[in-house]
Amino acid sequence: MRYFFKIRPYHPCDLSVLYSICLLTGDSGRDASRQYKDPDLLGQFYVAPYVVLEPDLCFVFTRSGMPCGYILGTRDSVQFYQRCEREWFPLLRERYTLSGSNQDSPDARIVRLIHEGHKSNDDLVSYPAHLHIDILPEGQGQGMGRKLVDAFISRLRELKVIAVHLKVGKANTDAIHFYERVGFHVIEEYEKDIAFGMRLL
Repeated sequence: MRYFFKIRPYHPCDLSVLYSICLLTGDSGRDASRQYKDPDLLGQFYVAPYVVLEPDLCFVFTRSGMPCGYILGTRDSVQFYQRCEREWFPLLRERYTLSGSNQDSPDARIVRLIHEGHKSNDDLVSYPAHLHIDILPEGQGQGMGRKLVDAFISRLRELKVIAVHLKVGKANTDAIHFYERVGFHVIEEYEKDIAFGMRLL
């Protein structure tokens, strides 16, 4: 069977599928669905605030019309974190309380992130934008990851954004090699992850 691949802007009807993609790639690019009791949790933190607050910076990769990957992010991390505190996290914190029997579970870890909120990183202030990209296995190996990055960066350049960063876990070696191939450089290494960046202007 021949598949047709396409990158297009995000549409609100994509949201539930993007939640699913986030979960199916949530373990360093592998399926995390057996790790989480609440299948929406990863999407609540890593997908929805971006597509709700900055939908013009979300692009969807489709295979014969069905989403199988995405790239999303923000043009200004500090402002985005402030908006999340005002517009996204308050209701989530009411829904997801910190109490629970298993505080070491993956669910509890994401709930803690929701309650802690985003923290600005002084190492990354000169790279104000940031991004997340996830592609299902059936969409990999088609060269579309690079095209997703190109679409996102092109939009940032239209917005006159000077630089972009991302973080990737050290265990996700495939992603690390991908970011190096598409032109990102290491900004800083941390205990469990690496910050990559790219200058745009």
